Amino acid sequence: MKVITYTAEWCPWCHKVKDFLKANKVKFEDRDIDKVSGAAEEAVKKSGQVGIPVTDIGGDIVIGYDVPTLKKLLKLK
Repeated sequence: MKVITYTAEWCPWCHKVKDFLKANKVKFEDRDIDKVSGAAEEAVKKSGQVGIPVTDIGGDIVIGYDVPTLKKLLKLK
């Protein structure tokens, strides 16, 4: 299952999402909205809103640092 995060360096909640994924040994592709062309538009299109972080887990979208939903979709305990 492919995991993509849409984040920015200045966003503290984005760091929390990435740290959570790393701590649980989940491989993911990070698309920094300030550095990757089109990443911000892609995140808005997928999530329907302009906030970050946005995490795409195999097509399921998680908005913000939502640990219960991340765990559920990643099948973590």
